[in-house]
Amino acid sequence: MSTDKTPHLDQLQELALPAPPVSYWPQTWGWAVLASVLLLALLAWGAWRWWCWRRDRYRREAMARLAELQQALADDRQRLPALRELPELLKRVALSMPGRPNVATLGGSAWQDFLQRTSPAPLPADFSQRLATLAYAPEPQLRALAQEDVQALLHHSRHWIEKHHVAA
Repeated sequence: MSTDKTPHLDQLQELALPAPPVSYWPQTWGWAVLASVLLLALLAWGAWRWWCWRRDRYRREAMARLAELQQALADDRQRLPALRELPELLKRVALSMPGRPNVATLGGSAWQDFLQRTSPAPLPADFSQRLATLAYAPEPQLRALAQEDVQALLHHSRHWIEKHHVAA
């Protein structure tokens, strides 16, 4: 018989973990208030962004149509209708702006003033005149337009559609 009192490995037991010295759950109602305020602020910010996204739907649609017009300008058969539609597109964008500005009857210098007033960057002084040329000039004059002039008009139109100021 053995009088050996050493424990065997199969007799070892795992030690229990001590309780954490600090609870993980907030102890005061202030944390619950702070979490509620943060949640409300997040919801308000999300609602505001959704409202802005819905308000700017006309911009997204106009930008998509402008991209289609730019592609149509590469085709000789579609070039003239695309050039004629550019001034109409800008007028439709102005009519679709929130606040419904009275732009339907604007033309010439009044239209130029409106475009300048709502644009964050200065537009060329003859921008509205060049748009009127696109809308009303005879076909031979439109066919004679240089590609650089057309690209400049597209650039200024795109910039105005993307960045124009909306007084909401």
